[in-house]
Amino acid sequence: MAETTVKGFFESLESKLNSDPSKLSGMDAVYQFQVGDNTYSVSMKEGKASVTPAAASSPNCSVTMAENDFLEMIAGRLNGQMAFMTGKLK
Repeated sequence: MAETTVKGFFESLESKLNSDPSKLSGMDAVYQFQVGDNTYSVSMKEGKASVTPAAASSPNCSVTMAENDFLEMIAGRLNGQMAFMTGKLK
């Protein structure tokens, strides 16, 4: 499955977010993810999401994680709150 990699997760994220534009209604935010050596930006505006493999110029929120911890979190094996409290999620 492509989602077992960081690249695969972010490559599939845009289509998943855009599959139901009503869920993006009213959102106006840019998120930046630094996962290991990879940087991705997720922008949501006017009911549309876009994902780019680059740093955002002015993100509203930045997330930094080691690659393995990120993969564990998206697989449901690492609790996000616990990851934050233990310094694995910044």
